[in-house]
Amino acid sequence: MRSRLLIIVLVLVGLLAVGLGVPLGMIDSRRSQEEVFTDRLTDTISFASSAQRPLIESDAGRSSTVAFAAEIARYDEVYGVAVQVYDRTGQVVASSRAQPPQLSPDAQHRLRVALAGRRSTAYDLLLPWDARPIVLAEPVLVDGEVVGAAVTVSPTDALRGGELRTWSVVVGAVLLALLLGVLVALPVVAWILRPVRRLDEGMGRVVSSVLAGGDADPVAERAGPPELRRLSTSFDRMTETVTQAMAAQRAFVADASHQLRNPLTALHLRLSNLDGQVRTDGADDHLAALEEAQRLSRVLDGLLALARAEQVPEGAGESDVDHAVDDRLEAWRPLAEHQGVTLRRSGPHGLRARIAPGGIETVLDAVLDNALKYTPSGSDIRVRTLDDEDDRVGVAVADGGPGMDAEQMARATDRFWRAPGQTNVEGSGLGLAIAERTVELAGGEFRLGSGPGGGLVVTALLAVADRNGAEDVRQNPGDVDR
Repeated sequence: MRSRLLIIVLVLVGLLAVGLGVPLGMIDSRRSQEEVFTDRLTDTISFASSAQRPLIESDAGRSSTVAFAAEIARYDEVYGVAVQVYDRTGQVVASSRAQPPQLSPDAQHRLRVALAGRRSTAYDLLLPWDARPIVLAEPVLVDGEVVGAAVTVSPTDALRGGELRTWSVVVGAVLLALLLGVLVALPVVAWILRPVRRLDEGMGRVVSSVLAGGDADPVAERAGPPELRRLSTSFDRMTETVTQAMAAQRAFVADASHQLRNPLTALHLRLSNLDGQVRTDGADDHLAALEEAQRLSRVLDGLLALARAEQVPEGAGESDVDHAVDDRLEAWRPLAEHQGVTLRRSGPHGLRARIAPGGIETVLDAVLDNALKYTPSGSDIRVRTLDDEDDRVGVAVADGGPGMDAEQMARATDRFWRAPGQTNVEGSGLGLAIAERTVELAGGEFRLGSGPGGGLVVTALLAVADRNGAEDVRQNPGDVDR
C-alpha cells in the first residue's frame, strides 16, 4: 500500500510539473521565434524598400546598385542571413552571396506570394529538430506596382539551440520536482500510513487476544491524519466491545456448564428412579420424558462443545496427527464393534498439523460419531491420513452409510440441521458444525464429498507443522483393522 500511494503521489507531481513546464516551454519557444520573425520581417521590408532603384535601373554599374549590393553583403557577413532580390519574372537581380542559396518548395511559394503583392505569413512553431531556415519574402512596390521581391533566408541554428536549452531546463525542472516529490512524499506517506499499519498489525493481535480470552493492545496513537486517528480510536472501542461480548459468552458457557448440567442430571436420575413406579396409563409419558431429558442432555453437550471449539485461538499450537488418530480409533472401537462396524486405518505416518492440541481429536469425535450413526452393521469406516502436495496434511473419514446429495452436503454443516428421513437417528445436528468450525479456526479446509462406493467422505486439511518424521514412514502401510 505504501508503494502504491508513493507512486500515486509521484504521478500527480509529475503531471503537475509536466502540465506547468510544457506550456511554459512552448510559450518561451514561441516568443523567441516571434522575436526572430519580427526582426527578420523588419529587415526584409527595409531591403524591399532599398531595392526599388536597383530594380528600375537596368544598368548594374550604377552607384545605387553597387551600394545596395555592398549593403546586403555586409548584412550577410554580420548576421549570416542571405539576402536576394528578384525581379517580377523570378530572376535574381542582386544577392548577398556569390552563390545564392537554393530555395526550397516552401520558400519558392513564399516568393510567388510576394510577387503577387502579399507578405509572408508567420511560421508555425519550429521544433528543435526542424532544421529548415526561416524564409521571408517582401514585395518591392514602385507607385503601387510590384516590380520584384526581396527575400531573406535566416538559419535557425541559434533559435533551435535556445529552444534546446529551454526544453532542457523544463526537463530538469520536472526531474527536480519528482526528486523533491520523493523526498517530501516519503515522510508524508509514512505519516499517513502509520495508523493504517498499526491497524493491520493490531488486527491479528486482536483476533488472537480476544479468542484467547485476553485484552487486546490498543492501536490508537497521536500520529497520522485526524481521520485515521479517529478510525483507530473507533477500532479500539470496537475491540473492547468484542472483548466484552466474548467474555460474556465465556461466562455463559461456564454458567451453562455448572447451572444446567447438574439440574439436568438430577432430573434424569429422578425420572430413572420412577421406573416401575409409574401407573400403566402414565408409562408412555414417563418414557417420553426420559427420552426428552436424554435429548436435551445431548443438545447441551453439543452446544458446550461448539462453544469450546470457538474459543480456541486461531492457528494456536501443533498436534501429532498419528497420536490423535490412534487415540480416537481406540476410544471408538468398542462402540464400533458393538454395532458390527470395522474401523480401518491407512495413510502415511509421521505427520504433524498446525492446530491447537485436542483439535484433531474434536474433529474425529464429531465425524466418527456421525459415521457410526449411519453406517450399517457389517460395513467399514475408513480413516485415512493425508499428506497433500500443497504443504497440507489432514484426515479423511469415509463411512458406509447412504451418503448425501449435493444439496444436502451444502447444508450438512449448518447447526441443528438433520438430513430428510434421518430425524429418527439420535443426535443434535451439531457434530459436523463443530468439526468444520474447529478446522476453520485452525486455518484449514473442511470438505464433504461422496465415496466411490457411496457413503459420505469427510476431509479435514490443515497446514503442515513439521516434516522431519524421523521414521519417515510416508509410504502407505495399507489398511489396518482396528
